[in-house]
Amino acid sequence: MKERCPWCGGDPLYVAYHDAEWGVPVHDDRRLFEFLILEGAQAGLSWLTILRKRENYRKAFDAFDAVRVAAYGRQDIRRLLHDPGIVRNRLKIEAAIRNARGALAIREEFGSLDAFLWRYVDGTPVQNAWRRMSEVPTKTKASDQMSQDLRKRGFNFVGSTICYAFMQAVGMVNDHLTACFRHKEIAPRRRGRIRQQAPGRKSAITPIGSDQEAPDVQRHPSARGSGFSR
Repeated sequence: MKERCPWCGGDPLYVAYHDAEWGVPVHDDRRLFEFLILEGAQAGLSWLTILRKRENYRKAFDAFDAVRVAAYGRQDIRRLLHDPGIVRNRLKIEAAIRNARGALAIREEFGSLDAFLWRYVDGTPVQNAWRRMSEVPTKTKASDQMSQDLRKRGFNFVGSTICYAFMQAVGMVNDHLTACFRHKEIAPRRRGRIRQQAPGRKSAITPIGSDQEAPDVQRHPSARGSGFSR
């Protein structure tokens, strides 16, 4: 029987996410933008709740096409506020639109969202070697810097804890526990450097989260309950 990170529990959707997505490097701009939006949407909620709504989010937000989302106006906001398939929170919806505009500005300056975001790990996934969930940090210096830079660019719901959950989800760090079968499966493929990060606060179980300029909430498996995304 395969041993997994304990945060995914026994829910089939959560287990599938853990086994196939969480921690796998993502370089596609649209998927990176998707995780940024979902990270913000998870604020105060469990990641499993967001996973169950993900397909609805894809339909509601034009498959996370940043160009289209950036052009949303009042009518779109009203539409989204009446969509039962997503988290109907005005602040989160408006933040998604602002973040889409910010993502386009980043693309203009850096060529891609991927190029901008992966700078925080020098373009190479960090291979951690945590044995227990209590060792996994909920934020690091890299996520602190990412959060600070994104906020300066007008992004919302991008606190350091949210950014670290994002980093875990899109494979910037391999935070699967060493006993988990996915830790070894991901590490060789990524060929990242082994670099154990200093633990931050003790984490619980939940992925992707927000801060809405409020205290960082537990999210990702390590800290969350997006993409641990995861």
